[in-house]
Amino acid sequence: MDKISHWFRALRSPNYRLYFIGQGISLIGSWMQMLAMSWLVYRLTHSSLLLGVFGFTTQIPMFLLGPVAGVLADRWNRHRMLITTQALLMIQAGLLSLLVLGHWITEWHIVALGMFLGLVNAFDMPVRHAFVPQLVRTKEELSNAIALNSILFNGARFVGPSIAGMLVATVGEGICFALNAVSYLAVIGALLAMRGILDPPPKPGSKIQGELRKGLAYAYHCLPIRATLLLVALVSFLGMSYQVLLPIFAQEILKGGPHTLGFLMSAMGAGAMVAAMHLASRKSVLGLESIIPQGTLIFGLGLILFSLSRSLPLSLFLIGFIGFGMMTQMVASNTLIQTVVDEDKRGRIMSLYTTAFMGIAPFGSLFSGALAHKIGTPRAVLVGGISCAIGALLFLKSLPKIRQWTESEFHKK
Repeated sequence: MDKISHWFRALRSPNYRLYFIGQGISLIGSWMQMLAMSWLVYRLTHSSLLLGVFGFTTQIPMFLLGPVAGVLADRWNRHRMLITTQALLMIQAGLLSLLVLGHWITEWHIVALGMFLGLVNAFDMPVRHAFVPQLVRTKEELSNAIALNSILFNGARFVGPSIAGMLVATVGEGICFALNAVSYLAVIGALLAMRGILDPPPKPGSKIQGELRKGLAYAYHCLPIRATLLLVALVSFLGMSYQVLLPIFAQEILKGGPHTLGFLMSAMGAGAMVAAMHLASRKSVLGLESIIPQGTLIFGLGLILFSLSRSLPLSLFLIGFIGFGMMTQMVASNTLIQTVVDEDKRGRIMSLYTTAFMGIAPFGSLFSGALAHKIGTPRAVLVGGISCAIGALLFLKSLPKIRQWTESEFHKK
C-alpha cells in the first residue's frame, strides 16, 4: 500500500489532484479525436503524402510560435492562459463534429481546423508544462507529477483509440469529435475550481525578442538542457513521425481497418503506461540522464523491428516496446529539464522543449510522408528507427559530463 501511495504522491496536492482528474477525462477525448482525424484524412485522400502534409499543417504553428509562447508564459498568468486555450480547443472540436455530422467536411476544412488546433496547442503546451510545478510542493512531487501526467496521457491513449476505433467503424468520425468537445468541460471545470495558485511575479515589459534570446543562450550554455533538447528534436524529426503512417500499416500492411489502427495505438499506449508507472516509482530525479539514451535506444530498435513485421500480434507486441521507449525518453527528458531550469526561465525553456518535441514533428511528418511515398512506408519507418538508435549512442558519449553537471545543479538548487 505504501508503494502505491508513493507512486501517486503528487496527488496529495489538492490543485494537482483537480488537474489530474480533469485532464484525464479530457485526454481520452483528445485521443479519440486523434484517431478519428487520422482515419478521416486517410479515408478522404488515400495518400501517405497527404497524411504527412496534414501532420505538417497541424504542428507547424508549434515551431513558429512555441518560443514566443514560452516568453508569454514567463510574463502572464498561466492559469488564465490555460483556461483560454482549453476553451478554444473545445470550440475547434465542436466545429469539426458539426462539419462531419452534417456531411459538409472537405479537405480544406480539415487543413484549416488542423492549423487552428496547432495554433492553440502552440500556446497551450508550453504553458501547461510550465504550470504543473505551481501545483506541487517539492522536486520529488514534481518528478512524480510529470510521470503521473504521462500515465494519464497513455492511459487515455489506451482507452481513447479503442473506443474511437469502434465508433468510427459503426457510426463514423463525427461522434468522436463531439465527445472530445464535451470532454474539455472537465478540465475547464477543474481549472476554475483551483485555489491558491501562486503565479511567478510579472516581468517588466522588455522586448519579446530580447527575452527569447536570453532563453536560447541559457539553454545553449546548460549542457544537460542542450544535449537533451537536441536528442528530443532528432527523435521528433526522424522517429515520432511514424505515427502519421499508422493508418497505412493498419490497412495496407496488416490488412485491417479502423479497429486495427485502434489496437495499434492502444498497444503503444499500454507500453508507454508501463514506462510511466516505472518512472513514477523512482524516489529521486538523479540518474535520469542515463535513462534518456536507454529509452531512445529501445524506441529506435522497436521501430526497426516494427517496420519488418507483417503479423498483427507481433506488430502489437513491438509497438508496445516503441511506446515504452518513447515514454521513457520523453518523461525522463521533461523531468531532467524541469529539475535543472531556473524558475524565471521555466516558460521559455519548456517552450523550447515543446518546440523540439512537437514543433520539429511537422517537418518529420512531411519528410516521412514523402519518404514513404518514395521508398515505401516500412522502409521510411526503418530509416527513422536507425537514426534514433544512432542519436542514443551519440548522447551516451557525452553522458559523464552531463551527469556531473546535473548533479551539481541539483544540489545547488
